[in-house]
Amino acid sequence: MQAYLCGAMDKRTVQLPDDELKAFLDEKVLEYNCPSFVEEDPIGVPHRYSQREDIEVSAFFAASIAWGSRPLIVRAAHRIVERMGNSPYDFVMEADDRQLARFDGFVYRTFRGEDIQCLVKGLRHIYLAHGGPEAVFARYAEPDSLQTAIHFFRKHFFEPEHPLRTEKHLSDPLKGSAAKRINMFLRWLVRNDRRGVDFGLWTTLRPSQLSCPLDLHSGNVARQLDLLRRRQNDAKAVAELDGRLRAMDPGDPVKYDFALFGLGVFEGW
Repeated sequence: MQAYLCGAMDKRTVQLPDDELKAFLDEKVLEYNCPSFVEEDPIGVPHRYSQREDIEVSAFFAASIAWGSRPLIVRAAHRIVERMGNSPYDFVMEADDRQLARFDGFVYRTFRGEDIQCLVKGLRHIYLAHGGPEAVFARYAEPDSLQTAIHFFRKHFFEPEHPLRTEKHLSDPLKGSAAKRINMFLRWLVRNDRRGVDFGLWTTLRPSQLSCPLDLHSGNVARQLDLLRRRQNDAKAVAELDGRLRAMDPGDPVKYDFALFGLGVFEGW
């Protein structure tokens, strides 16, 4: 099957019977959903921690800046938690203006220090006023989707006074965004297949409610495998891809993120 797929690459779209496609992707999930994946991925940042809240906070910041080159993302995420004194939850809950000033001059792509400071304050508000991020997502979760819950998480997150420029760093699927980074954050915290990558800390939510963190790589591979017809990587594309992935594994559709991402990044699809 691998030889067939490689030979068909120049055709740009590979059409396989559903059972063969599932078998191929299941094989790729096993290949990439393993501890070695963690080492050079943003998820490696929260893997530094053992306390639940430290994992949540460091995962949120690592996911929030996750676009661009993986090594640069990982380096920037480590810079963030280091400026938090490597105690991300304590920093979020206790940092005063002087400590927040550690992020003055911070730059990563379009992120600036004021954005990190705003995210700290927003996350603190989520913990203090709403019981933490899991509680917010669980409150608004739908039986087969967390996309509306992302909208309300964002709404509550920005309840405190904040610079408008920071709002672009937390996407809203109800406004058409694929919301790749927050969907990835949710995958990290909800999935628990005991393979050493995703954490599975949030037990009030189910993997079946997750949506694929759709980005350039996973979108391109999904289109080549005829899993996705829509050209834009937006909320409608996420819904279309979700439908195909849930047909293959209703209980854990987002495991195929490993296959799509791995084929795109590591195998050049």
